[in-house]
Amino acid sequence: MTPLSFPPLFTGEDTRGEDPLHFACARAQAGCDAGLVAYDLRADVLHAALVFAPEVPLRKAAIMLPICGIGFQNALGALAPPEIAVHLDWTGGIRINGGTAGLLKMVASPASPDQVPDWMVVGLELALWPASAETGNTPDVTALISEGCGDVEAPALLEAWVRHTLVWINRWSEDGPRAIHSEWSGLVHGLEKEAQVRDIAGVFKGVDEDFGMILHNDDGNQIIPITDILTEVP
Repeated sequence: MTPLSFPPLFTGEDTRGEDPLHFACARAQAGCDAGLVAYDLRADVLHAALVFAPEVPLRKAAIMLPICGIGFQNALGALAPPEIAVHLDWTGGIRINGGTAGLLKMVASPASPDQVPDWMVVGLELALWPASAETGNTPDVTALISEGCGDVEAPALLEAWVRHTLVWINRWSEDGPRAIHSEWSGLVHGLEKEAQVRDIAGVFKGVDEDFGMILHNDDGNQIIPITDILTEVP
């Protein structure tokens, strides 16, 4: 395979079968520089992870999850046929033409919302091929090839994800979260519909300044901080 190409300050590393999220977290714990792109490009699944070194408290730095989601949408939008629709779940899910095809996860240490993390990792998992030939048994689950994206190659998609994510990181650094909110609000799945996160249910009304989920129920508006969906350090 031709070596992957990433923007300056990003360094790719093939994990050769090891889970890139675990790999990236271990490297981050050992003190690696931000910008590591760990990846494992299998025939059926794309796994990758980005290492960040936040300079703001976790409750602010967690905006990296929606930024990575926007970056993915922009990347696939640039490579896939124009009729392909990509939407994002608040919890990190990636939907292609309505079906769940992938997931973004976020890990940080320490995980206290008011502390500046020593490091943060955002992991990506995307189904390239369906896990089963019996796709009718799981109509809400899909894969890239099932949605007419057979010409989208995983290496090119990974490279594009990193590039487009960097564009949005730069916009956030320069202009603050407003542009991120505007872009993400047009991509989010499930607005004004019933939702449940852990033991809180209600109508999904949007997000607050720090991307906390606003659920409206009989008790009024309930805000679930985005840091509540952190994945534990592997």
